[in-house]
Amino acid sequence: MTLTFAAILAATALMFGTLAAHEAGRRIGVLRRRRGSEDEGAPAGAVSAAVFGLLGLLLAFTFSGAAARFEARRHLITTEANAIGTAYLRLDLLPAEAQPALRNLFRDYLETRIDAHSEGGDSSGAARRQAAAGMLQRRIWDGAVAGSTGPALPASTRQLLLPALNEMIDITTTRSVATVNHPPPIILGLLVGLCLLGSALIGHSAAAASRRGWFYPGVFAVTMALTFYVVIDLEYPRQGLIRIDDADKTLSALRATIH
Repeated sequence: MTLTFAAILAATALMFGTLAAHEAGRRIGVLRRRRGSEDEGAPAGAVSAAVFGLLGLLLAFTFSGAAARFEARRHLITTEANAIGTAYLRLDLLPAEAQPALRNLFRDYLETRIDAHSEGGDSSGAARRQAAAGMLQRRIWDGAVAGSTGPALPASTRQLLLPALNEMIDITTTRSVATVNHPPPIILGLLVGLCLLGSALIGHSAAAASRRGWFYPGVFAVTMALTFYVVIDLEYPRQGLIRIDDADKTLSALRATIH
């Protein structure tokens, strides 16, 4: 099951669950009115205000967090491209005989990094690509250390080259962590629970109406479902409809400049 299908299924389930909660709340309200319950009015309004206030706060927190992580993942692609480009340029500081092998390794490394993320951060193919990139990092580092060691080379060679390589290597860890950085499941569970509770409260308040109306409950259900879907899609920008593939063009453009 693809993530897009799973997210659509979850959003659809939330929409119908919200409508079901509305109907359940309405029936409970009708039953309580028949029994002569007198605890409506101000207390009910205060509870509804508290629930919907918390729902609005949680929606804003969840959506803004997902959007911020989406932008951070796009920014990290540019950061990695800059780090690789800088490290590649600083290979010019090495002796001429040490450069060709390292430049070949850089080309292979960049190809591997592009392929790893184009396959999706959670796939088995991406894991293999990540492992291959790690081995290439080790070879590049060892080659750079060996090539920059020698009495004829100034100390500035290592001081300029090795920190650039270190930054290039470190950004891969940062991107890997960003790929799996998502809100705790309890946050999404609480969001779903508040949607259902809020819909039930709307249905309970609608019990006083003589006719059953579905327009406003439907608008509420569809809005909550769409918001939930967009949040999930933002959290997995390699697998859903909202993607960061355009940002990969930065790495592809860099590949075209590495000869």
